[in-house]
Amino acid sequence: MIFRKAKASDIYAIVKMLVDDELGKQRENFQNPLPSEYINAFKKIDADENQELIVVENEDAEIIGTLQLTFIQYLNRKGALRAQVESVRVRNDQRGLGLGKKMFEWAIERAKEKQVKILQLTSDKQRPRAIKFYEDLGFVASHEGMKMHF
Repeated sequence: MIFRKAKASDIYAIVKMLVDDELGKQRENFQNPLPSEYINAFKKIDADENQELIVVENEDAEIIGTLQLTFIQYLNRKGALRAQVESVRVRNDQRGLGLGKKMFEWAIERAKEKQVKILQLTSDKQRPRAIKFYEDLGFVASHEGMKMHF
């Protein structure tokens, strides 16, 4: 299994995983060719040194997972660095094989390498299995999150 930074040629496979659940189907616009919004977003992510869009490849160089780490510098907690984990997806035919856990083990180690003090994530309340998975990994629901959509 190889963890590497995503390339522009990976965008289609990433978006295909993002759309592969009930919530993703409502949020994403998966078509071929992909809408330009995805290409533009990738360019911004790729150019930002605080963003790491990661893909996971199997031994056949097929993309089987993805996640995004965002490193956020704060003044509080004595100028601590945080990392936000987002868009964690495992390809449908690879689910239930332990890949998600391996991806989080990798993300935790990457955060430690960057001397992150807090690794955080959010999960939609409509994903109770995901929330249980995160709790089993050691994440704690310590705050009440709020969002405003535009």
